[in-house]
Amino acid sequence: MKNLKLAAIAMAMVFLAACEQESVAPEKEPVSPETLNKLASLGFKTTDVFKYNGSLVVEGDIVIAESRLDEMRPANILAIEEQYHTDNLVTGMPRVIKVFVSTSFSSKYFNATDAAIARYNAEGLNLTFQRVTSSSGADIAIKPSPWWYGWFGILGSAGFPTASGNPHNEILLTRSYYDGVSDIGALTTTIAHEMGHCIGFRHTDYMDRSYSCGGSTSNEGDGGVGANHIPGTPTTGDPASWMLACSDGSDRPFNANDKTALDYLY
Repeated sequence: MKNLKLAAIAMAMVFLAACEQESVAPEKEPVSPETLNKLASLGFKTTDVFKYNGSLVVEGDIVIAESRLDEMRPANILAIEEQYHTDNLVTGMPRVIKVFVSTSFSSKYFNATDAAIARYNAEGLNLTFQRVTSSSGADIAIKPSPWWYGWFGILGSAGFPTASGNPHNEILLTRSYYDGVSDIGALTTTIAHEMGHCIGFRHTDYMDRSYSCGGSTSNEGDGGVGANHIPGTPTTGDPASWMLACSDGSDRPFNANDKTALDYLY
């Protein structure tokens, strides 16, 4: 999740953290036109895409291994502001997803993770979550992000389910920002948002990020993997969705449309 309205605060905080670790942010590796074309055909926004250690960082908080692009199937779906899911979803229902939180975090992160898990489990889905105390056997590990995430204005990241039906196995959170956030509800929403990506949810407003992020309108037309409309969700903007691309720093529990989307998929 990327929070543009609070980016200035995050940037100021990250400079302090950066001084303790590195003096210069790593350069963003160039992304080839071929890769950008693949992302566009799959419905991803292709501005501000960069690569680091073989993975692409897309739409501010989505991490995709470049090697996975060829397994994704493009589709012709007209996109507006609705709930969307990826082609790959978590399988093997009913299923318990085990979540590990790194001990590098303070108790606030553990409490927020428990609250995010409670939100999902309260929906009576066939997919439930459980926090575990060991990374061994965990399906999702929540860890501190690299220090340079804050440098680039990234507050958290996650990926999408695998072709074999497992959730994405990692969520990264930017401590240089969230260590200074006192509202546990805001942190809970970010964790729930990244968990949403791990089980196959795209940004509600992925085709028009100006809806939650501000700036110019961006609409690429056809979608693909990660752009499958979820029946029963609205065809107009949804300002309270937990899967909006950018956050205003507030707490956003699941609204009625989010619950419809969760119930439809799981």
